[in-house]
This record gives sequence, C-alpha cells and structure tokens, in this order.
Amino acid sequence: MRGSAQDVTVVALLADPEAPTEIAHRAARALPDRLAEKAGQGHRFDVQVVSEPFTAETEDLPTLMQRIADRRSSENWDVVVALTDLPLHTHGRKLAVNLSHEDGAALLSLPSLGGLRLQRRARQAVEEAVLSLLAAPQAAGGEGAGGRPRSKPLRGPFADPLTPIHPGQVGEEEAADRRYVVSGPRGYLRVLAGMVRANRPWRLVPGLSKALAAALATGAIATVNSTVWSLAASLSTPRLVVAMIGSIALMIGWLIVDANLWHQTAGHSPEERKRTALYNASTVLTVGIGVLVCYVGLLIINFVWALFILNDQVFASMTRNSLSATEYWTLSWFVASTATVGGALGSGLESDEAIRASAYSKREQERRQMLQDDHDA
Repeated sequence: MRGSAQDVTVVALLADPEAPTEIAHRAARALPDRLAEKAGQGHRFDVQVVSEPFTAETEDLPTLMQRIADRRSSENWDVVVALTDLPLHTHGRKLAVNLSHEDGAALLSLPSLGGLRLQRRARQAVEEAVLSLLAAPQAAGGEGAGGRPRSKPLRGPFADPLTPIHPGQVGEEEAADRRYVVSGPRGYLRVLAGMVRANRPWRLVPGLSKALAAALATGAIATVNSTVWSLAASLSTPRLVVAMIGSIALMIGWLIVDANLWHQTAGHSPEERKRTALYNASTVLTVGIGVLVCYVGLLIINFVWALFILNDQVFASMTRNSLSATEYWTLSWFVASTATVGGALGSGLESDEAIRASAYSKREQERRQMLQDDHDA
C-alpha cells in the first residue's frame, strides 16, 4: 500500500477474455469487503477488473510475469492478480499460482483449481495472493536469500492436505519468489477437469442446432420405419451399447476434424508434447460431454415420439413382439444412435465458432487476433 492505513489500496484483476473475465467480475463483487475484513486496521480496497488477452502469443512464464508487472506500473495499481484459463507449465510442472512480491504481481492459472467449486476457489486464491503481496516483506519477516522478500504460505484452496498443489521450484534468475505447482496423476486429472470446466461444454449444445435438427428428423423417420423396428428387436444389449459408443465417437471425431480442433505439436520437447496432449484431451472431453448431452436428449425425445406414434398391432405384425416398456426403450435407444450419425452429417452445416470455442488452441488464436485488432485501431 502506498501511504497511510486510511488510503485506498487499488487491486487490479487482469483477466483473459471469456471465462476468466466472468470469474474475475464475480469475485470482485465481494472482494473489497473480504479483503478489508482480513487486512484489518481500517484498510480499504478498490478492486478493478481489466479484461484483455495478456497471454496472447506466448505461454512463457517470465514473459507473462513481465507483462503483468508492466501493466501494474503503467496503471499505477498497488497489486495486480492475473487470471488465465490456459494451463501453464514451469520446470516440468503445471503452474497453479506465481507470486512476485517485488513487482506486486501474481499469476493464477484457473485450470489448476479443478472443475468443482471453481468460483469459490478462485476467489480464495485471489484473496490469499493479494494479502500475501501486501504483507511482504514487513509482515512476512523481511528478506530471504538473495534479497528477496519472504512470503507466508498461501492458504485458501492450497491448504487442503489432500490437494495435489504444493510449493514449486523458483529459479534464482526469475522475478517470482513463491510458486505453487500441480503434479502427479491426481494433479493431471485436476488440471484436465479445470480445462474442461473452462471450456464450458454446455455451450456446445445450442451451437449444434443444425446437427440436432438433422438428428431429430432422422429419428422421427426411423421411428416409423418397420425395418428399424425389426433391427432394434433383434439387437442384443451389447450390440446396442456398441452402436451407441460408435455413433457418439463418430460424432465427436467428425466435429473435431470438421472444425479443425486437433492441436498440432509446435515443437518436439517433452513439455510441448505434454501440453499438446493436455489440450487435445480437454477438447475431446469437452466435445464428448456436449455430444453425450445431445444423445440423451435425442433418446428422451425419441422415446416420447414412439409412445405417441406407434401402434401395437402394426408393430406386433412386423416384429412378432408386442409393444412393451422394453420394446419402446430398445427402439428409442437404437434410433438415438442412428439419429446421432445423421446429426454428424448435419453438423457440417454449422458455423465453426460455437464448436471452436471448445478448443484452447482456437481461443488462443482469437486472443492474438483481438490483440492485433487493438494495435491496428
């Protein structure tokens, strides 16, 4: 803080566009009161949210920290906490939070917080980062080795002994003085869940309106087709499961290929390959969740349509089976798989924008374009 205890401390939340900006705005509502309560001594806080693609063109940690520090200096903020939905890496580990007390700057990688209770965890992480940056070096015990300010360990979402987040290595040449990283299989799954959460797979469903229309049309026609009745009645449960998995996999693969979502490795380093694998895994899971939601919706709609349209006598004359709950379910299940294949063909008519939002690589390209547009303006 610059001045007396009665001065207002300006805290900036520098957030990447889309999900990080939304999280920052929500956190900013309660942040001034919560910080004032924890800081005590009449401290007051002014929390500002700035949305800009500060991660554009690079995921290099020193470069990002320098950008954040430069923005703080240019805007005369007391403290800046940057939020990004990109999974950042350092020394072979996945970054959770990076702190530079000398620069009054922190960088938070949201995927490291996982996919559950993200808003609360993000708010807690921001609170602890701000209080830690303001407390050092006075309250944190002066300076440590190399003249760096010491800082207290963060609490909040990092205090749980079961969490895979722990203090990480900081090189002597780096500006940061405290770092938290994620490691191990549980850490990988946590980051992956956080990436899928940041991708917001539910947004894919309305973006597939033309594919859903094609699937519904296919399902409506298939439900009244006597050949489909006979096929559904003759299929065993394992074959129905295979048909379901195959149709969903086909839909996922078609969407990824058609929208060019597959991320290609830019380099040959192990870290780059791991990053690419993480991007692609999150894309497959995101698209898969969206497609699965569509499949369940088709199954329910087909079931209701079959209840309304089918005639027991006509069905029995064609299949030698009377209509029962099992027959309705089996037919709807098989038709949903068939309709999903038809929906895959309809997805080729979609705008790529809604589908491309499911890929980190595509969102990074959009950020670079936004930054270029700002420079050209």
